[in-house]
Amino acid sequence: MLKPSIAVSAGACPLSLPQFYDCDALIAVLTTQPLGRTLDYRAPEGGCHLGAFVEVPLGPRKVLGVVWGPGQGDYERSKIRQAYRVLDAAPMREEMCLFLKRAADYTLTPLPAMLRLATRAPGLGDPPSMRKIYRRGSGEPDKMTAARRKVLAALAEYGDLAFTLKELAEMADVGTSVVKGLVAQGAVVEEDSPRDLPFPRLDPSLPGKALTADQAAGAAQLAQAVRSERYGTTLLRGVTGSGKTEVYLEAVAAALTSGRQALVLLPEIALTAEFLTRVQERFGARPAEWHSGATMTERRRIFRMVGQGEAQLVIGARSALFLPYQNLGLIVVDEEHDTSYKQEEGVLYNARDMAVLRASICGAQVVLASATPSLESWANAQAGKYAKLELTSRFGAAVMPEMRAIDMRVESLPSNRWVSDVLRKEVEARMARGEQSMLFINRRGYAPITLCRACGHQIGCDHCDARMVEHRFLKRLVCHQCGESKPMPTVCPSCNAEDRLAAVGPGVERLAEEATELFPDARIAALSSDMYGSARALKAEIEDIATGGADIIIGTQLVAKGHNFPNLTLVGVIDADLGLQGSDLRAAERTFQLMRQVAGRAGRAEKAGVALLQSYQPEHPVIRAILAGDEDEFWAAEARERKAAGVPPYGRMAGIILSGPDVAMVFDAGNQLARQDAPLRAIGAQVFGPAPAPIARVRGRHRVRLLVKAEKSAPLQEALARWVAQLRIKGDLRVAVDIDPQSFY
Repeated sequence: MLKPSIAVSAGACPLSLPQFYDCDALIAVLTTQPLGRTLDYRAPEGGCHLGAFVEVPLGPRKVLGVVWGPGQGDYERSKIRQAYRVLDAAPMREEMCLFLKRAADYTLTPLPAMLRLATRAPGLGDPPSMRKIYRRGSGEPDKMTAARRKVLAALAEYGDLAFTLKELAEMADVGTSVVKGLVAQGAVVEEDSPRDLPFPRLDPSLPGKALTADQAAGAAQLAQAVRSERYGTTLLRGVTGSGKTEVYLEAVAAALTSGRQALVLLPEIALTAEFLTRVQERFGARPAEWHSGATMTERRRIFRMVGQGEAQLVIGARSALFLPYQNLGLIVVDEEHDTSYKQEEGVLYNARDMAVLRASICGAQVVLASATPSLESWANAQAGKYAKLELTSRFGAAVMPEMRAIDMRVESLPSNRWVSDVLRKEVEARMARGEQSMLFINRRGYAPITLCRACGHQIGCDHCDARMVEHRFLKRLVCHQCGESKPMPTVCPSCNAEDRLAAVGPGVERLAEEATELFPDARIAALSSDMYGSARALKAEIEDIATGGADIIIGTQLVAKGHNFPNLTLVGVIDADLGLQGSDLRAAERTFQLMRQVAGRAGRAEKAGVALLQSYQPEHPVIRAILAGDEDEFWAAEARERKAAGVPPYGRMAGIILSGPDVAMVFDAGNQLARQDAPLRAIGAQVFGPAPAPIARVRGRHRVRLLVKAEKSAPLQEALARWVAQLRIKGDLRVAVDIDPQSFY
């Protein structure tokens, strides 16, 4: 959470500033420390460029900073310390400085916190790291063995290329000692080489897949926009399986041909494996891959190579937006509607919106791709702010799945069963034909509630006002808010009754257990983000499923995001009503998107697909819209409701989250803000609250929310900055400002 030190006196590295500062010249350095302003230093020996990464003293510590401009010189020069050194990294470009400044202004984030997002590569100040590589030497071994022959043959096959010890041993299928033995005899040479090497060059001239007429037209439109080297945003909307990826890869090819870099954002790490394979087939080499699953060494290499222009294409999560691109020409936001693009902790930003901001600064194109776009993007396309491309049919012989509802009110299921008889028979029919089925439920774990049947107590988290979720495969209860876990108790913590605790409601693990009982001969794979120890393990499981390694897939919303299972012909949604409860203004939109996305996993190859939605409210307008498939009518109806209520995208909202260990202090601060709302009333904004957050305690901190609502044209950020600045922060009180909130928990 952020304290509201909103104003930063630093500018944004304008071109009118000096571009080089001689040794001992006064420089203003923006550090990553929470100071809210730049600090004056003397330039280090040898001088430094504007935007240079420098190491500077701060008290007894050495900290990272960026040369942000000339120093202010507003106190005694003899007390101004000298920067230690310039780091071995490309200076921050003017457009990156401007991006950070505007992003900070929009999100009301202190600029040092934005700088931390842009310096998340480890070892920036370290000297170049070296590694051992091996290539063919001029000598010959005194005795030729079969293993030695395989090593020399592998090297001969690749000419003068060099490999690490592990790579060469694996290529030749021998032990590393064989390679070391050849080094001792001069047949193989061991050399030192920089670890942070440029990425292989991608070849945009390689032929892509054959495109349909509407795909080719869309690809040509995007490529022309990229070649213009001007800013523009295009909403690429296409039904699931319509080939959106192949279309925007042609835009990537146009960027690479023009000598510019490209970035493709994906919402889930699990999506990258299949996507990287498609990129490699299209361009002949693998791109850089930036996400939380990348090693520290990989992250440092990517940061340096992106800054030097030696990484042409980056595939990454939302934080890849803050890499130091030298010549960014294209940003693709795939599955742009996905809520994971909104960062909900620390710096609160939406990567979709920040992509548009960054592209507008550096003259790049943005492609927002989705089968079910966000209402914000749909409205911008309708208003003409975004260009619009539509793909209305699936690629090749594939057709959209048939959509049907199962009315659970007429099903007679026992209390511990969730798969209806209708759905069970459909799964059995697919198994008999050798096809795959998917059972979808948007709940992780085994059961969302653990209830004592003796006293009615529901086991909650000790640090949060949230129920703990049973994860049976871990044999633990887990809080999905703070991550706290504890062993499964056998005694009720409230009344001490033994063996009276019961799991209530289904999660993905419990559904997998039921599927095992219903379909004892089936190969069942459960997919949930918390069931795998690493991103690589999750990717491997998805690849195995795609090649036929499972008959039934049990999954959470992870499975709804872009995966392609060619033999999957049936999707069964266990609880289609789950997202319709609550007061979230986007509940209908998100339910519609999720149901359409998960249904779109079926029938993506030649075999037709069916999607069955189990619902206790089949007459609900959202369920009817999903079944009818009339997406434009749904968006139009949703837009009318939002416009009448004056809420996003037809109005503006901001959430204020106050938190602290003392609930009275937090409420006092909230009431003070509510009373002193003159800056907001001046722009016609309304304040609602304070009120306890829906989850009123997280990690031991009590949480109070206020909601601000304003007209679309209102200067909201400026008014919010003045309003929050009135609050005097006492003790451990924290304030977070969430512009355009996506979550209201």
